[in-house]
Amino acid sequence: MIATLTFHLHLPACFSLKDKRGRIKPLMSRLRCEFNVSVAEMDLQDKWSEAVIGCAMLNSDKIVLEQSLQSVAKWVDANWTDGDVWDTKIEII
Repeated sequence: MIATLTFHLHLPACFSLKDKRGRIKPLMSRLRCEFNVSVAEMDLQDKWSEAVIGCAMLNSDKIVLEQSLQSVAKWVDANWTDGDVWDTKIEII
């Protein structure tokens, strides 16, 4: 099974694309290292104040996937201080 987690992030203090990427790149690196998920910026690459980040995992157990991605979502809500999480969505295929 494949599971995806999508974050819609708001970065109110960004004034350029370079500034935006400088703020989301450490988040993506931390998620890769901490949770062993694949991570990429998926949408709104040309907007300074918003980003859509996607995470993906593979596993044969649906419950493990759901719990793991919920842990990632909780961690981002609790620890990411460069902006706000507007929306979070988990999908399991």
